[in-house]
Amino acid sequence: YLLRTLSREIPLPLSWPVEVNHLEAAAFCKWKSTKLGFEVTLPTEAEYMRLREVSGVEPYVISQDKRKVTANINLEEYASCVPIDRHAHGDFYDVIGNVWQWSNTPMHPFEGFKVHPIYDDFTVPTFDGKHNLINGGSWISCGNLATERSRYGFRRHFYQHAGFRYIQSTHEEKVTTDYYTTDSIISQYCHFGWGENRLGVENYPAKCASIALEVMQNKPKRKALDVGCAIGRSSFELARGFEEVIGLDFSARFIQEAETLKQNGLLRYAIPTEGELSDFHEVSLSSFGLENTKEKVSFWQADACNLKPLYKGFDLIFGGNLIDRLYDPKKFLDSLASRLNDSGVLILTSPYTWQEESTPKEKWIGGYRRDGENVTTLQGLEEILGDDFTLLETRDVPFVIQETARKHQHTIAQMSIWQKK
Repeated sequence: YLLRTLSREIPLPLSWPVEVNHLEAAAFCKWKSTKLGFEVTLPTEAEYMRLREVSGVEPYVISQDKRKVTANINLEEYASCVPIDRHAHGDFYDVIGNVWQWSNTPMHPFEGFKVHPIYDDFTVPTFDGKHNLINGGSWISCGNLATERSRYGFRRHFYQHAGFRYIQSTHEEKVTTDYYTTDSIISQYCHFGWGENRLGVENYPAKCASIALEVMQNKPKRKALDVGCAIGRSSFELARGFEEVIGLDFSARFIQEAETLKQNGLLRYAIPTEGELSDFHEVSLSSFGLENTKEKVSFWQADACNLKPLYKGFDLIFGGNLIDRLYDPKKFLDSLASRLNDSGVLILTSPYTWQEESTPKEKWIGGYRRDGENVTTLQGLEEILGDDFTLLETRDVPFVIQETARKHQHTIAQMSIWQKK
């Protein structure tokens, strides 16, 4: 067997570390576990950092004095690997240098991570659960690559100057998906739900939830249903006052983002600013004082016009900017009374922007002429809901959707508040 080095091919030196990809390293650990009769695995990032600590390896190991070389790193010795027992670090060898060491930890940002505008696409694309960290540097790692806090991630099938060590452990590293959402529509709704106030207009889902809690102030607040919850802001806000909140949305992508926020406490997304440029945003439940609400909230994909019978027993149903995007809004509205408790409250908001792309015209409940007379959506709501509900009040609630740094949609929705008879 031969090994191809930087300058030539040489007979395979069996005392050098192997150079493999992550998949091969993980497969070896599975095979070795079977042979040993107990679990061995690749170390996580935290376990590797603990190894550095007990081995006494300094954060910066590059020396100006070649006689004090402590590792095969930074081209300090050769332009190749060396035998694995050449550099001891405490009770271990090659804690740093020689080859990078594959980690079981997927590349992920620490809380507070921000993108530098000079190089905004370097790290973010690796936050996808498909890139694993490599630790410790190799013989050719220079500069910050040779420091303790170097963090680089690669796809698991890639080859680097990377090998591995294995440890005895039964710990399973959680694979997170803390990636930045870059899909323009999804990102727009992330910012709509979790972005700062724009053009002097309060955050819309938060404002709607605040009004709902105000209306429910002296009423039971056991369970609420948020239909059309999008990225979940209104659901989390309702959980400030309710014991349980169920958020439903037709879009599985929206539910995925809301669930990511619930599980990780963080949401990251990119908003276009101009042309190909984007701003990267990070929001956390804790920054909104919502960290303690997540255990009371659940998110499910569902069709508002065909809800399962299990969705019942609610004190509040909230449908935000929903009815003018349903394929059969009357069917949805007809189903609500049976899902509410006695004297339960229904709150609907909508700018009533009916369009045939979402709702066949014959299914519109307003925004058309009948027998030569105008029929507004509020009139249509009263006709459909009047037998089971009393209209308590209506309010105008403005909202802003940011498309780019200098382009915004400013809309005024009507909120109608109903109480079950």
